[in-house]
Amino acid sequence: MAGDPSERRNHAIGLFEPLGPTYDRYARLLSFGQDPRWRRLLVSKVEAGPGDRVLDVATGTGAVALELIAQKGCTVVGLDQSPGMLAEARRRAGSAVELLEGNADHLPFADESFDALTFTYLLRYVDDPGVTLAELARVVRPGGTVAGLEFAIPENAVARMAWEAYVRLGLPLAGRLIAPEWAMVGGFLEGSVKELWGRYPLPRMLALWRDAGIVELRYRLMSFGGGIVIWGRRAG
Repeated sequence: MAGDPSERRNHAIGLFEPLGPTYDRYARLLSFGQDPRWRRLLVSKVEAGPGDRVLDVATGTGAVALELIAQKGCTVVGLDQSPGMLAEARRRAGSAVELLEGNADHLPFADESFDALTFTYLLRYVDDPGVTLAELARVVRPGGTVAGLEFAIPENAVARMAWEAYVRLGLPLAGRLIAPEWAMVGGFLEGSVKELWGRYPLPRMLALWRDAGIVELRYRLMSFGGGIVIWGRRAG
C-alpha cells in the first residue's frame, strides 16, 4: 500500500484483523439489527445499474458490495486495508466481487475510473477526512454517486442518554462476553465516534464533502440519530 501507515491506520488494522469470521453476525447482534438496515439504505442511494462499475471502500467482509450487486446488478470492486476481513469477503463473495487490499488515501485507480463509490465506517480511521474524501471523489466520474455510512451521535436528549449508556457500558460488556477482540471494539467505539463528530460537526462534515468536489448533498439520520448516511454527486 502506498504511504506509511499512520498510528490511526495501524490501530484500525489491528482492531479488525481478527474479526472477519464473526463480524457480520455480531455487528447485527450488537446493533440490534440496525447495521444491515443502514447498509441497505446506503446502497439504495447509489445511482448505478448493469454495466456500471462501483467501488466499495472499506468493504470489510463484502456486505455492501454484495448488496450493491443484489440491488443494482452492477460490477463491484471492493477495497479494504485488512487482509483478515478481505479473506472473509472472498469466502462470502467468491468471484462475484473483485477484492483488493489497499488504502483509502492512496487508491490504486486512475481518475474517473468508477461510476459510483460507497464507503462504510471509514472516516473515524483516517488522519484527515477531507483528504480522504477528495481521494475517493477523484476516482468517480463526474455525476457519479458518492455515498458513505458512519456512526453518529443522537441529538435528542433522551436518545443521546440511551446511546451513551449503551456505548459506554452495554457495548463493552457485551463485547467482553463474546471474545477479547470484540471487547476491544466495544471499548473503542464511543471515543472514536465522539472524536470524529467533535472535530467535524455535521455542517463542517458536509463542507468537507463539498470541498472534495461532491455536490447535491443529502443525508439521512438513522435509528434516532445513531447512524448517518450522506450522499451526493461528483461535480462535473
